Amino acid sequence: MTATPFDFTPLLPAGLPAAAARWTGLAKYSFVGGNNDPEQLPLDGLIEAANAVLKREGRTLATYGLESGPQGYRPLRQFLSAKLKRDSGISCTADDILIVSGSLQALDLVNATLLARGDTVIVERDTYQGTLNRLTRLGINTIGIPLDADGMRMDALAEVLTDLKRRGVTPKYIYTIPTVQNPTGTVMPEARRLELLRLAEQYGVPVFEDDCYADLVWDGERPSAIYSLSNSANVIHIGSFSKSIAPALRVGFIVAPWTVMSRMLPLKTDAGSGALEQMVLAEYCTPHFEAHVPALRRGLRAKLDTLMEALNEQFGTAAEFETPKGGIFLWVKLPDHVDTLKLYQAALAAGVSINPGPEWSTDKAYAGSRLRLCFASPTHQQIREGIAALAEVCRKEFGVPTRIGNVEMKSRA
Repeated sequence: MTATPFDFTPLLPAGLPAAAARWTGLAKYSFVGGNNDPEQLPLDGLIEAANAVLKREGRTLATYGLESGPQGYRPLRQFLSAKLKRDSGISCTADDILIVSGSLQALDLVNATLLARGDTVIVERDTYQGTLNRLTRLGINTIGIPLDADGMRMDALAEVLTDLKRRGVTPKYIYTIPTVQNPTGTVMPEARRLELLRLAEQYGVPVFEDDCYADLVWDGERPSAIYSLSNSANVIHIGSFSKSIAPALRVGFIVAPWTVMSRMLPLKTDAGSGALEQMVLAEYCTPHFEAHVPALRRGLRAKLDTLMEALNEQFGTAAEFETPKGGIFLWVKLPDHVDTLKLYQAALAAGVSINPGPEWSTDKAYAGSRLRLCFASPTHQQIREGIAALAEVCRKEFGVPTRIGNVEMKSRA
């Protein structure tokens, strides 16, 4: 006799996310997530690094923290300290860095340290879905600031800060992805970064700088990190190895003043992020990172070119976009009547997965006909075939024509 399954439903607390669907594998043409190019993952180098560091230091795995303490494997933090100084102008020591389990844990730790239900934060109107979802679950009032070709608009930010001050509200932070913004691919110039800091100091609001895509600026030249430009230590900076090496390693980092870092550490109750991953990354990156990343950027830029060519060929001016300044995403605008939340379902049935725009924006109506395409993981052939299949779905489901003759093509340069 089969027993009746226990019903957990009455025990679930209010406010849980919707139930997850069972994993059924990636779509045939997958343009979702932040996956990278498997062919450019430095597998041989990582294997060599793993063998070398395990032979030399493997027995330290018997100790929580690898005898480096709760902030993470010291050689990796030392590598990061030198890299941050060289690439982004950040002057910090290994003791100013906390290794975390990807940038998502960094987001969770910053939020747990600073936020309480009902607080207000400022973000870019179009921004990382993981950030928006977390703020929603925490009951945070999120205000989106429009972007232009140079990232978050400072005139709009000034207006919002002025209005909030008039109402007696001080935001807990201004969250920005200034270098290769997700999903728009913009890079905030240094002059605008300085203006952001001026406004933040004027209104007494810290800046939360998410720099996870900064290694992927096409020409390798990026502005100084906002953290490095601050004179008042009012910036928390996070980064990741997910886009430069491999997302499944789940290794990120936080750079922050000790006054706030010391409050994050007690909240990191996982007994330390994956130790083997930290050891291998330190061993590989110290001699190889500077040579690996430019080759990765060249490969990703070639895939972006294939994606933009495929969109032009299949959609014509029905698909509008600006060339991103780096990264792995393209933010695409389809005709206004296309609901990308509905397109997502129809495309998935045809073997194409996309990220609908409303999931990446504080303004669901503005983003209703937009979508984010990740071009890093699929091959060049899969990109061409997948965009052709997506265009066919758009024609069948939404009547999107191949070309719209009365719309002037935007510059793709």
